[in-house]
Amino acid sequence: MPRFEAFRALRYASSLPLDDVVAPPYDVISESDRVELCARHPNNIANIDMPIGTDAYQMAGDKLRRWISSGVLTIDDAPSLTLYRMSFVDSLGASRSTVGVLGALEVVDEGVGGVLPHERTTTKAKTDRLELTRATDTNMSPVWGLSLATGLSEKLQAQGESCGSLIDSEGVVHSVERVCDPTRLAEISACIAAQPVVIADGHHRYAVSRTFRDEVRRDTHRSDTDAELTLAYINELVDDQLSVAAIHRLYSNISIGNLRATLAASFDIEDYKVLSDTTLRQMNELGALCLLQPDRTISWLRPKPLAFVGVRQLDSALLEHALSTTPHTVGYQHGIDEVVLELSENRATAAVLIRPVSVAEIRRTATEGLLMPPKSTFFSPKLRTGLVLRPLNTN
Repeated sequence: MPRFEAFRALRYASSLPLDDVVAPPYDVISESDRVELCARHPNNIANIDMPIGTDAYQMAGDKLRRWISSGVLTIDDAPSLTLYRMSFVDSLGASRSTVGVLGALEVVDEGVGGVLPHERTTTKAKTDRLELTRATDTNMSPVWGLSLATGLSEKLQAQGESCGSLIDSEGVVHSVERVCDPTRLAEISACIAAQPVVIADGHHRYAVSRTFRDEVRRDTHRSDTDAELTLAYINELVDDQLSVAAIHRLYSNISIGNLRATLAASFDIEDYKVLSDTTLRQMNELGALCLLQPDRTISWLRPKPLAFVGVRQLDSALLEHALSTTPHTVGYQHGIDEVVLELSENRATAAVLIRPVSVAEIRRTATEGLLMPPKSTFFSPKLRTGLVLRPLNTN
């Protein structure tokens, strides 16, 4: 089972407003978002986490070191874990509160067990995150892991020492609390280390951590450095601690006629009205997927009983199977508004809206060693980058 350990965390000085210096994860930030974040405050973490220009990574590393030497960032006096709480209203309008913990998770080899993927990943360049890790010698953004350990949430409920809070642009309250008590640290670490951790978000970051670990082992001839672990946020794999949304499919390089004809072989198609605020709820009630065209008209897609024999009953898997023999290009978007924008700007022929994967199905995926198709789940709210950084001390 994986080690999960406290470490001496880098944090922004308490005099700096967290709202102005932290940022969403790099992989959900557009270039215009980056410009806005960097303009918000000269010490916004996006300046380092999303470097640009000639020698961008070297400049990011130099800037991080200047921020540390000047006191913009300070390091904990002793090893700590950080409780991370989020309060928000979910997509169904219900008020939610979650708690997880930031610490250092062991980097294990693929297939060894202990830290498990839950879906296949798409091909993505890993150079960016690897270059940034080399230049900064720091874990910037946490991997999000789900613990199979029963009772973890209860162990995280007691308050720690407040390190600040903020409200993001979507109204989510993020708050962090430091825990330094050795007894409590050992209790939390032992709980997480007792059961496997499933990667919810950050498969590529975890893979980069593995590559970086191997480089450090090669260069130092050691296997006991900080590179053996990586920054991770862990919460319990239970319904009330997770908000899982769907990642919808956008199809291009295929005509709408060919797309409908291909889908018709596997789904009963019923043309309906136009997209509305009730569409997602209706999908759940009807047990249907939803074909969305650029003019916002929709059609229900109900799986034919004999079309998916032996196929896992996930909307993402059904679509992958139904379109497996027809040439096309698939893209991914998690929000309805974002899907509509893609279609209105002619970046896709049509979209298929899918239903969220249940927490029970995620647990089954983990315990049975299965993998979902790429981009099957979207975990929210998104963690902020900059609340906690993990120095590696490998240089």
